[in-house]
Amino acid sequence: MAAIAVLCGGASAQMKEIGAGEGQVNIVAWPGYIERGDTDKNYDWVTDFEKKTSCKVNVKTASTSDEMVALMNEGGFDLVTASGDASLRLVSGKRVQPINTDLIPSWKTVDERLQNAPWHTVDGVHYGVPYQWGANVLAYNTNVFKDAPKSWKVVFEEETLPDGKSNKGRVQAFDGPIYIADAALYLMKHKPDLGIKDPYELNEDQYKAALELLRAQRKLVGRYWHDAMIQIDDFKNEGVAASSSWPFQVNLLIADKQPIASTVPEEGATGWADTTMMHAEAANPNCAYMWLEHSINPKLQGDLAAWFGSVPAVTAACTGNALLTDAGCETNGAGNFDKIHFWRTPVAKCASQSAGCVPYYRWVSDYIAVLGGR
Repeated sequence: MAAIAVLCGGASAQMKEIGAGEGQVNIVAWPGYIERGDTDKNYDWVTDFEKKTSCKVNVKTASTSDEMVALMNEGGFDLVTASGDASLRLVSGKRVQPINTDLIPSWKTVDERLQNAPWHTVDGVHYGVPYQWGANVLAYNTNVFKDAPKSWKVVFEEETLPDGKSNKGRVQAFDGPIYIADAALYLMKHKPDLGIKDPYELNEDQYKAALELLRAQRKLVGRYWHDAMIQIDDFKNEGVAASSSWPFQVNLLIADKQPIASTVPEEGATGWADTTMMHAEAANPNCAYMWLEHSINPKLQGDLAAWFGSVPAVTAACTGNALLTDAGCETNGAGNFDKIHFWRTPVAKCASQSAGCVPYYRWVSDYIAVLGGR
């Protein structure tokens, strides 16, 4: 894949009005993002939408941003809940179309910090509607750690854990190239002489140091995870002591009365601010626009935040929701916004490095090599 150089604002014309629904909408989504009550009848934000619009919601789940980009490149989908490490690739590749926010009455209710965020806004053109955000948390076994770990060191460097045993083979790491940024974030605090200012903007020396840390971590990792449900099983049955994770897994484990908790350590965390984007050749654009409006109603936003452990893109959802409760947004990390380095696609031309940065296509090939022990 070529480095993203110039992003084209307004690559295709915006829709001017919403017509009759086509009868369906096809969405690529993260697991747990679009629920119709199959897992828990209390969590259903699809059924009412289908009744009101006659647009049947078809969902294809994807476990990584690279998988989402691949699916959108193949086509056949109308919408995708893209994280920041995928969204600009989709814009650059002309796989998504500009969004006419005038056709989304609830746009004005979206958190102002997200409305013009750089991961979905290019040259003033919006390519999506913010959905949810959150941190990549450090999940840990409370039988191993009586107190929350203060640092990501427990997954990056070999050490004896509080239960007297080594962390070797008892930690996990994310199976995605964007995880290189987690290593860079750790080095920002622990090797300040490297001069890393942004974990997604790495020069050659900084990038080399991050890869070296990840190669050393390879000897500790019991499994590289990308499937949330498999990670849940590993925490239950495979003796995992600590791992990067999503609040989604942590919430389900806690609900299952497992000895699991999570924290954002002293170094901060990477994170995701996800945006619902429309395919450039969406076959069902009217139903898609109806879903975009539906996706930011406070009830859905609050229910989803309660289910996934995320923070709503609509702040009004933080009060008055029975499932989330008025304390839920704070519990899910609403106060962490400034501690999070949100996922972004690494590009060659970057703001913090005069000599340029290592672009994403190299992150992809080099992380595959790390996973293979090279």
